Amino acid sequence: MKTVLAVVTMCWMSVASAQAPLILECKTGEVKCAFEARGKSPVRNKSFWATALAKPLEQRVGAASSELLVYLNLDNIASGLPNRPHAADIPVDFLKDVNDAVAELPPIVKSLVEQKLVGIYFVKDLGGTGFTDYVHGGWFSRDAGFVVLDIDVLTKQTANAWATWKENTPFRADAAYKLEAQIENEDGDNRKNAIQYILLHELGHIISIGENVHPRWDWPPSSAEKFPFAALSWKLLTTDKKYASRYDDLFFRERADVRYYFGAKIDAQRMLPLYEQLLDTNFPTLYAATHPGDDFAESFVSYVHTVMQKRPWEIRLYTHGKLTKTVKTCWEEKRCTEKREILERILGVTP
Repeated sequence: MKTVLAVVTMCWMSVASAQAPLILECKTGEVKCAFEARGKSPVRNKSFWATALAKPLEQRVGAASSELLVYLNLDNIASGLPNRPHAADIPVDFLKDVNDAVAELPPIVKSLVEQKLVGIYFVKDLGGTGFTDYVHGGWFSRDAGFVVLDIDVLTKQTANAWATWKENTPFRADAAYKLEAQIENEDGDNRKNAIQYILLHELGHIISIGENVHPRWDWPPSSAEKFPFAALSWKLLTTDKKYASRYDDLFFRERADVRYYFGAKIDAQRMLPLYEQLLDTNFPTLYAATHPGDDFAESFVSYVHTVMQKRPWEIRLYTHGKLTKTVKTCWEEKRCTEKREILERILGVTP
């Protein structure tokens, strides 16, 4: 079995300043133009990645190519995001952290992504921590996917600092209310383990490609009931052509306002009631309640991280300096039993 990213060759260490300026055919606000141009991008075709796919998996990592950067910029324009991804230099010590993070993943995870992952690529100003998208295989080849990570986000923070920052992004800042997240114990609270947790989420997206777990995220919303994992939590509102959780009638009245990384819409005083509502659902994290695709990716990283790797996951909520609620993983609770069973079948875990 090959080890994903176990060795990174120096030939991938391209210098950002050597790349020519990007030429975009669409400007900010030209959503239709960007959407159409994005669909024509060569990076969505498996043939574009032939050179990368010919390499051992451990060498499919490095700075994003100009074609990939153009695609990411068009995607941000189409999505209304202000960020404009650009090329990144990759420090040697950072690459070592990436190598170590992946080398320490459970072997079954590396095996599951081996035939589906065309590479992990780094940029600056992505507009979030990570991004994964489909690569179309055509009629005679399996679909695959690429992962893009923002190197600036990853180089600045340790595991718990990154998790705390991420979990606060849906909420408007208020000194009276505080949220702390813990995904590592003190001796493991480092950048390498932050990278590993982030990669696990994105690799969850990669593993879902071609599997019957949720509708494709790059297609218009379709019936979630056809997909065993998604059907546990999601339904399609046929009138609005969008997904709704199966808990929206009684809980998560603010779920549509849960937006990570950009545009916090929820007052911080709503943290406690929102997390209390979460405990009455089968979503393992708040981020899982945003979309069927992220539901699976968040469930995947949460299960692998806490059950297989036996690491902590905890959200602590404070009001006026007093701890008011501690939220832990759901995998030993009845509410997440059905999702756990599906994850264990995919991972080949014997209960």
